Parts: sequence; C-alpha cells; structure tokens
Amino acid sequence: MQEKEGKEHWDTVIHAKKHKLSFNFSEIWRYRDLILQFAKRDIATVYNQTILGPLWFLIQPILTTLLFMVVFGGIANIKTDPVPSILFYLSGLTIWNYFTNSFTSTANTFVVNAAIFGKVYFPRLVTPLSKVISGLFIFSVQMLLFLAIFIYFMIFKGLTFHFTPYFLLIPYLILMMGAMGLGGGIIISSLTTKYRDLSYLVTFGVQLLMYVTPVIYPMSLLTGKKRLLILANPMSAVVEDFRYAFFPVGAFNWTHLIYSTVFTIIALLLGILLFNKIERNFMDTV
Repeated sequence: MQEKEGKEHWDTVIHAKKHKLSFNFSEIWRYRDLILQFAKRDIATVYNQTILGPLWFLIQPILTTLLFMVVFGGIANIKTDPVPSILFYLSGLTIWNYFTNSFTSTANTFVVNAAIFGKVYFPRLVTPLSKVISGLFIFSVQMLLFLAIFIYFMIFKGLTFHFTPYFLLIPYLILMMGAMGLGGGIIISSLTTKYRDLSYLVTFGVQLLMYVTPVIYPMSLLTGKKRLLILANPMSAVVEDFRYAFFPVGAFNWTHLIYSTVFTIIALLLGILLFNKIERNFMDTV
C-alpha cells in the first residue's frame, strides 16, 4: 500500500465478480508462475516415496496394453488388423489417459484445496489448470513410449507410415482432450461441494466410459445403432482421429470432430459458470 497526497493507493484490489460468466484472462496470466509451480508439485508428488518413482508413468500403460492384448485380443479375439495390436491399444490409451488424468484430478478441486483457498487469495481456476498442465507432462512421457514402439515397428517389422494432413491435427486433439477433461472436472468439482457422493462415482464412471469409447476396439466393428451410440460419446471422435493420424485406416469424419468440439466448448462454458458461482461461498459447504 502507498499513500499519495493523503489518499491510500493499493497495489492489488480484490473484488467480487460482477457476473457469473466473467473470466479474467489477464489475472490468470499474471498467476502463470503459480500455475507452473502447482504443476511441478503435482508431478513430483504423484509417485513420491515409491520405489520405481516416475517409471510408473511408463509401467501403467505398458501393463494395461499387455492386459488388453491378452483379454481383448487373445480371449475375446477382437481384431485390430492391419494395425499391430500393441500399437492399437497403446495409441488409444495414450490419449485416453490424458483425458482421465485431467478429469479425475480436477474433479475434487474445491474439496482437496479447501484449506489453501480459505487462507490466501489467488484465482481458483489456477488449481485445475495446473492439473491439466501436469497431466500434459505425463502424456508426453507416454507419447514418447508410443512413438518408440511405433518407430521399432517401422524399422524391424516393416510398418509403413504415410504422412497425411490429419497428422497436423494431433496438437488440436490433445488440446480438446485436456479441455474436455478440464470442463467436465470443474463441473463435478463444483457439484461435489454439496453432493459428496459424486466424488465416489468419478473413478468408477470414467472406467465405464472407456468401454463406450473406441479405445479397445476399432469403430469398423460397429454398425447401426451400436455405432451411433458410440459416436454420441464426444470422446470417440477424438480417440479415433488421434489413431487415424498414425494409421490411416477407417474413415475420418469432420462432422464428428465438430460435434466433439462444440461439446467441449459447452462443457467449458458450463464449468466456468458453475465454478464462478460456487467459489463465492464454497467455504460454507465444504
């Protein structure tokens, strides 16, 4: 605080939002260092005090992929031709894991951070944003694993890669998965301040959601109403298009991608609306 000519001058003034949909981008940008610090903390503490540490970022998708190969490829006999099964499952898991990490980690923002929120001011949206950014680091590690196996198949197994313009959509698809996870996560986070039961349903619900997303089976196996049902899931187009960028088999549909984009935008707007509404008095209910 400074005084000029007998008047008080404050360096920072905190005031309530005038509208529930108001979103101060400049304020979020001013706190970008805090976002990065939170993201670094999240990465460092995920597997803190574990023997293998960050190696779990790689072990988890490897073990899950091997399980899928045995159960769905071997027992259920779900064909992934002409894509090698390990690349098929790993490509779907890589992008899907980023969504689940973003969604589940932001779904309990208010409850987990109630002690911090009650002591110091900073834009509350900083916390879920840091979760999405830290999830991007984990995604990058798992993406490198996928690319390493992909290159191995190109060199030693004769797998051919045809560069297409759809490959350039990969950053956009990653952004969509992060935004979709953020939007859905802050919606759930806003609701769990009053309805704690939702927090118990998040992990279970995400696991069920994977089975209505083409992570473990190709869309080419589905026809009729079953295909329409899976395509109604906005994440289906993102997973399918991400895989299509590497293995141009099947069909790329712009309509499905636009549908997923619109859904993501609506989820983010609704999430911000609820988040701004709840953050005003969430300390009374948490």
